[in-house]
Amino acid sequence: MTDLYEQQRAMRAMRTAAMQRGVVAILDVGTSKISCLVLRFDGPDHFRDADGVGAMAGQSAFRIIGAATTRSRGVRFGEIDAMQETERAIRTAVQAAQKMANIRVDHVIACFSGAQPRSYGLAGSVELEGTSVSENDVARVLASCDVPDFGEGREVLHAQPVNFALDHRSGLGDPRGHVGNRLSVDMHLLTADSAVIRNLLYCIKRCDLEVAGLASSAYVAGISALVEDEQELGAACIDLGGGATGLSIFMKKHMIYGDSVRLGGDHVTQDISKGLQVPLATAERIKTFYGGVHATGMDDREKIEIGGDTGDWEHDRRTVSRAELIGIMRPRVEEILEEVRGCLDAAGFEHLPSQQIVLTGGGSQIPGLDGLAPKILGQQVRIGRPLRVQGLPQSVTGGAFASSVGLCLFAAHPQDEWWDFDIPTDSYPARSLRRAVKWFKDNW
Repeated sequence: MTDLYEQQRAMRAMRTAAMQRGVVAILDVGTSKISCLVLRFDGPDHFRDADGVGAMAGQSAFRIIGAATTRSRGVRFGEIDAMQETERAIRTAVQAAQKMANIRVDHVIACFSGAQPRSYGLAGSVELEGTSVSENDVARVLASCDVPDFGEGREVLHAQPVNFALDHRSGLGDPRGHVGNRLSVDMHLLTADSAVIRNLLYCIKRCDLEVAGLASSAYVAGISALVEDEQELGAACIDLGGGATGLSIFMKKHMIYGDSVRLGGDHVTQDISKGLQVPLATAERIKTFYGGVHATGMDDREKIEIGGDTGDWEHDRRTVSRAELIGIMRPRVEEILEEVRGCLDAAGFEHLPSQQIVLTGGGSQIPGLDGLAPKILGQQVRIGRPLRVQGLPQSVTGGAFASSVGLCLFAAHPQDEWWDFDIPTDSYPARSLRRAVKWFKDNW
């Protein structure tokens, strides 16, 4: 654990250095696409002004000066499968974005889905040394949290204090400077498969880039797709990607639960490919232009030309009704939503005061999803698009770019993490495991 802690601290220092230079790249390594955005920052101390990730956070701090997207290769279920293929795709995206921005970029902040994230809720408390809360007290209370034994081969990706309590006052965002006797903290810890993280770091290094930060796609998609009220009152963001579907639950502007399902839009494409016996590229085109999950009487009569270039005239002239296509797509989409429902139930989502669910990611663009999702997930479902940020080209404003835009906001206004405080290494804590969302019932 200590080595990743040091690594994260080094990344944070690198991020600060990159921002002082004024330019950093954002890299979203997905299963179906790899996108790269180049951000320019106004000044060295802009990112301390606006705290938190609100609807307007980051608007004045940065603008996007380069953007590029390329088809992802060598990534499965959000994890790197073929190193060289992925390296080539990352280089392509980064070079195209640099060309548009007309500037060279050395530092990237990356996000990825997959890696089987797991959430833990930790708690700790200490007596104050002085009358008011100092930076050192915050470091001590974070160190006093009972860290669970999350097993071999896992690393901590995010470790954020989500709630502070001073004596009997709970719900403090930042306790520094407050007067009291006893400080308590609730912390959210997200761990991920360390092999997946190491592969990604190694792959980006092979592209001659320095990693200045790592984030979970589900988390950053929530930052950009949920509006401020939803982040405050409690909402879930479901990022329907190509190879994996990310899930994050926010409350009081913090992520309190993260998970992912190893199913996504690519599985729908594969079903179409098998069902209609067409190549994957053709299946993807048919899905994009004619897909849906809700059939009407009209769809029996609407014929879709499958096309093909096998040379067999009969085979290449086949048509299929749109109703048949929907019949292939709907079961898989239902399966993905059912899996997500299971994750929400495991997290204790029904205990939150607000039950808002926001669907985003490329898969959220399937027509009819807004009608199907509420039947499986619950009534309050909307389709979310990423927030507008300065300089964002029209081509990257859709739901598929929620995590890229969220990563920009995350880069400009990172929330406090464990490694931002000087925690004495000898106090790496004992082990006990608490339920991720348990403390909401006690505090709200």
